[in-house]
Amino acid sequence: MQITKNQTEQLNIEIKDLRNQIVNHKVYGLINDLSDVKIFMQHHIFAVWDFMSLLKALQNNLTCTAVPWVPIGNADTRFLINEIVVGEESDVDQNGIRKSHFELYLDAMNQSGADTTQIQNFIGDIKGNVSVKSALDQNKVAKAAKDFVNYTFKIIESKKTHLQAAIFTFGREDLIPDMFISIVRDLAEKFPQQISTLKYYLERHIEVDGDHHSNLAIKMTEHLCQTDEQWQEATLAVKEALQLRINLWNAIYEQIIQKN
Repeated sequence: MQITKNQTEQLNIEIKDLRNQIVNHKVYGLINDLSDVKIFMQHHIFAVWDFMSLLKALQNNLTCTAVPWVPIGNADTRFLINEIVVGEESDVDQNGIRKSHFELYLDAMNQSGADTTQIQNFIGDIKGNVSVKSALDQNKVAKAAKDFVNYTFKIIESKKTHLQAAIFTFGREDLIPDMFISIVRDLAEKFPQQISTLKYYLERHIEVDGDHHSNLAIKMTEHLCQTDEQWQEATLAVKEALQLRINLWNAIYEQIIQKN
């Protein structure tokens, strides 16, 4: 286990620069009003959605989700992923109503007046058994968001659980910085009828997905990365996922600049 801990520390060292680029991205300093937040959300919703897809891929691969039931994998890993699923897929909104974090984010978009047509049509196509790639194409999803989602599904389709766990753990939603949360809180004071749900989502995200879920996810990754080769492969996968996140943030930045 000590070797595994060292591997985790080494991975964090190797991705530190990319994570810092995301956390300190110039897009946050550009967000000044409600219209800027809407642009951010209309792109970011696709990352929120594919996070849920990655989560369910891990649950499908690490636990038994079929009938008849048989024990699959390590019981500790099953516990770790199932606990995360409960928090992400069936949390509560500010009124105590059960919602997934995706649905809560969609509520935040609707409250703010952000355009949800694209993501709603995309989800409708997915429900109609259109492939993810085709649904992204036919709904004309912006290239950066499309590349981000396609890479996630490339990892999902690889069936390599150690890669799925790695990008889930080290490349996902804990990268939203305090600066952005502070901006949203300030806007919520000015526009409580438009931003309160987004503010709740972010604060709930910190509460539910903070240290506890992060620690569970790290343990899950350490269970699944058993060899040096797997850790090296995981590190490369996380680096690519983080670079695609930077590209997504760059695209949001450019759109806000054009709008202004």
